[in-house]
Amino acid sequence: MKAIIPAAGYGTRMRPLTFTRPKPVLNVAGKPIIVHAIETLRAAGITDIGIVVSDLTRPALEQAVEDIAGVTVEFIEQPEMLGLGNAVFMARDWVAGDDVCVYLGDNLFEDGVSAYVNAFHAERPDAVIALVEVENPTAFGVAELDGKRITRLVEKPKNPPSNLAVAGVYCFSSAIFEQLATLKPSARGEYEITDAIQGLIDSGQTVLGQTVVGWWKDTGQPRDLIDANRLLLEKLEERIEGTVEDSRVSGRVCIAPTARVTRCKIVGPAMIGEGVVLEDTYVGPFTTIGANSVVRSSEVEHSIIEQSCVIENVETRLQDCLIGLRAVVRGGRRVPRTLKLTLSDASIVELT
Repeated sequence: MKAIIPAAGYGTRMRPLTFTRPKPVLNVAGKPIIVHAIETLRAAGITDIGIVVSDLTRPALEQAVEDIAGVTVEFIEQPEMLGLGNAVFMARDWVAGDDVCVYLGDNLFEDGVSAYVNAFHAERPDAVIALVEVENPTAFGVAELDGKRITRLVEKPKNPPSNLAVAGVYCFSSAIFEQLATLKPSARGEYEITDAIQGLIDSGQTVLGQTVVGWWKDTGQPRDLIDANRLLLEKLEERIEGTVEDSRVSGRVCIAPTARVTRCKIVGPAMIGEGVVLEDTYVGPFTTIGANSVVRSSEVEHSIIEQSCVIENVETRLQDCLIGLRAVVRGGRRVPRTLKLTLSDASIVELT
């Protein structure tokens, strides 16, 4: 089985962070989202991975995955953003008749994707679709089941037939490409993968639903990325390798070998990256600080600080923040009660 990760889109819901970078290279728990996706697929035994890209997303994605061991990565061009069905269809020649796992790379699964891959190999249907119960099914592709067999699949319905949403992992036989070849654009002007799956169902082929076990997270918006960071850090293993002086470190904290911590309090789970400098600072739970960032005389918790950021003299605690690459936050004399920031790469905020 091969895998396809669609990654050609612009990630508009994640702006301003995605004005300069594609969403799959945003960091969560110390790694780009797409690295988490590839490691998840590798753990399920899939090592041939095709990433569907556009001209804009390809350079950043190539850089993000260049050092991943144990997999072979192919980049596949999608010239126009015409939907998930079109993205998968662009990979038909590369798939070359093999079974394929389509994994939406902005999704995260506590227990990985092995259950769906194994179910597909064991039962040999034409598709296995990961399903999860959601509170707002109108925002997803929604399934109607007879036992384990999916009888109907509807994309973002106004009147959902159930609360079982498609969770971002699909395992297919090569029959899916026959359906994709005949698709017409939906009312949204896109080629919907749900329409192709419905085509399998209507032609009498077997499509099974497999319920997600453990948590599932779609990192579609900034608050989702912060929550995903929290969920992943819940499993962090303590590892303190950097220089720690006159500081208190408690809980599950990972401090990289070249990090330097002086006169600080760190409460885990927290991840401190390579080359980070922390001075006179409080770092609270569920915080990730990216490589080569500097935080002085400030407080931060439940946040993602990307690489090469500077945060200095901020007297109010930063909480639930996403701070992009090379962003600068400097404090002054006025002290508002709380600050909640989503900053794009290279941003500068002066708090006076």
